[in-house]
Amino acid sequence: MEEKVVFITGGSSGIGRAIGVFLKSKGHIVVGTTRYLDQKKSDSAIELVSMDVTNNSSIKSAISTTVEKHGRIDVLINNAGIGITGPVEETPGSEINRVMKTNFSGPVQVIQAVLPYMRQAKKGLIINITSIAGYMGLPYRGVYCASKGALELITEAMRIETKDFGIHITNLAPGDFATNIADGRFHAPVKENSPYREAYKNTLDNINAHVELGSDPIEVGRKVLKIMETSNPRIHYKVGKRSQKMSVFLKHILPDKWYERLLINHYKL
Repeated sequence: MEEKVVFITGGSSGIGRAIGVFLKSKGHIVVGTTRYLDQKKSDSAIELVSMDVTNNSSIKSAISTTVEKHGRIDVLINNAGIGITGPVEETPGSEINRVMKTNFSGPVQVIQAVLPYMRQAKKGLIINITSIAGYMGLPYRGVYCASKGALELITEAMRIETKDFGIHITNLAPGDFATNIADGRFHAPVKENSPYREAYKNTLDNINAHVELGSDPIEVGRKVLKIMETSNPRIHYKVGKRSQKMSVFLKHILPDKWYERLLINHYKL
């Protein structure tokens, strides 16, 4: 496979870093973005540029800087994102907006900024890193599910809009992987007088346990490489444990209330 210039948002840690290190080991030029360039630059295994997905001017600057240095961007991997948990009723509106801006509108703005370069080159690949959680409404993760589900759907629309330009856009939905995402996740506080207190606390413990026992994120890097080597990528890809991928299949074939009961039983609610 010929050398590609790969631009990864959120490339300094977690899944983004794992993808970047893996692709670099396969001979590709990898540029990752970070909001904390001064802190991350000295110990980074890949080239980093400063960028904030919630700031459109920083997006345009990072992309133009990369194109000026490397001549092109062949692959965009929209990976930057943040987690959030809590009862929807008790989640501050400011936090809901922050998550939607980071996980949905931010990645869309990155795509908007890179498309003119890819259209001029008459080729390009965009991989949106979503989540298996984006296929379902999980209790106490509703805002996160909504943000990732929105990115899944807009990808379907943009694929059709850009199909005549030689550009491929696809989604890759990971399950639980062992990363530091829990460290930066917003947790609505477990309030003593909340009607959701016990159910939310138990669900939060369950969520954190699954992240700690997650798979090696290098698996996501391998999946990304396979997509890059595919001439006509599918619309949706998933990577993770068999049980997590099966949950999406069951969502499609079971009656809604049966599936809802499975979630209730899984979370012991």
